[in-house]
Amino acid sequence: MADSHASITPTASIPQPGIPRGRMALLFTVVLVSAAGNTAMQSVMPSIGTALGVADVWISLAYSWSALLWVGFAPFWARRSDRRGRKAMMAIGLVGFVASMGLCGAVLWIGLSGWIGPLLTLLLFALCRSLYGLLGSAAPPAVQAYVASRTPRSERTQALSLISSSFGLGTVIGPALAPLMILPFLGLTGPFFAFALIGILAIIALRLRLPDDEPRFEARGLTFDAPYGGSGAGRHATDGDRDDGEEEERAYRAPRVGEQLTAEAASAPHLAWSDPRIRPWLLSGFLGGHAQAMMLGIAGFLVLDRLGLREDPLAGAGPVSIVLMLGALATLLAQWGIIPIMRLGPRASTLSGMALGVIGATVFGMADALHGIALGFAIAALGFGLFRPGFTAGASLAVSRPEQGQVSGKVASINGASYIYAPALGVWLYGHSDWIGFAAIIGFCVAVMVIGWTRLDSDAVLMASAED
Repeated sequence: MADSHASITPTASIPQPGIPRGRMALLFTVVLVSAAGNTAMQSVMPSIGTALGVADVWISLAYSWSALLWVGFAPFWARRSDRRGRKAMMAIGLVGFVASMGLCGAVLWIGLSGWIGPLLTLLLFALCRSLYGLLGSAAPPAVQAYVASRTPRSERTQALSLISSSFGLGTVIGPALAPLMILPFLGLTGPFFAFALIGILAIIALRLRLPDDEPRFEARGLTFDAPYGGSGAGRHATDGDRDDGEEEERAYRAPRVGEQLTAEAASAPHLAWSDPRIRPWLLSGFLGGHAQAMMLGIAGFLVLDRLGLREDPLAGAGPVSIVLMLGALATLLAQWGIIPIMRLGPRASTLSGMALGVIGATVFGMADALHGIALGFAIAALGFGLFRPGFTAGASLAVSRPEQGQVSGKVASINGASYIYAPALGVWLYGHSDWIGFAAIIGFCVAVMVIGWTRLDSDAVLMASAED
């Protein structure tokens, strides 16, 4: 067990002085709707692909273009939110989400009705889905920056933790609601239209209930994890590593304290990807992220295969949703319970997470009943829920405060890169052989464990360097 100061996930609570409770709930909802809609979509897509007669790997590849756009455009929208305002960027993100869900649902409904062929259906789906990567990536960094710019430093970590938790909660709600949204006329495309409607309601609430931007504290929007990233980690140029009451009081009286910290970050030396302080952490994040993305990509198709539901795709949505929902709950258990209670440091969290990933992937790969499949996926998700905050915090603690913005961008890029092609790679390997696919996942986890034992700094060393 690491030193108490090495805990990497504080308990989240609503910051009363900085942002009113109702406004914070609205910001929470903006992120939650997107996360729930995306995981609801993911729970029905394996069944839709089977109904269309499309190879599994092409369903996974249909997400890749959107994920690539997300990685490329999230930094752009983050910078734009600093100049044009957070509320406007949140609205753009929600519009992108609604347009993507509505158009994707319409295209898939037309394809499932037999009006267009499977190949054209999938191509149009990928095109419509790209709207989420292009525009939807504007909302999360704007929400983070909005919260940071209105919250004093002593409450900022709690506020950002709360916003990050909305992403995790959405991944539970989405699969839970998806089977209930499969309606007689709309069929498997019901969740698309339902969440598009929910997104429209969120836009209306945002326009009516959220005031225009008048920040009390300077903050810069930073990149946010790609969809399904699962870590929800994010830092800002004004985030400090210390709780300085005097400096916070000056921030209330003179917001230019944030400008000083921003200037400090701007004057920091360039942080290279090959910097020996962060290189092992980023490599661990890259390999472990691939294991998680491959596991997530395989999950829905494995459920259909092992439960014999390929002939009845409509019946497959429920079991897939159960598996994904239990995995999301296990991730929340790791991030909200195990890490803060056991006070795990970055290295301990990373290593224990990968060990659980190996166990979970083994159970998941061998199971042939819903109970075993769900248990294996939950164990693996618990491990990845420990791993992601571990490597994120480790990379952050490895560098100085002025370099936090740079390392945060690199962490977000690593998280997003894992979802560009790894899910399709996992499905492609799984399509050739069950064991090849799961051997690759286990291999990635073992590689991270080897790096962790040999190259990652201990939690005590990281905390000592952070206090210097």
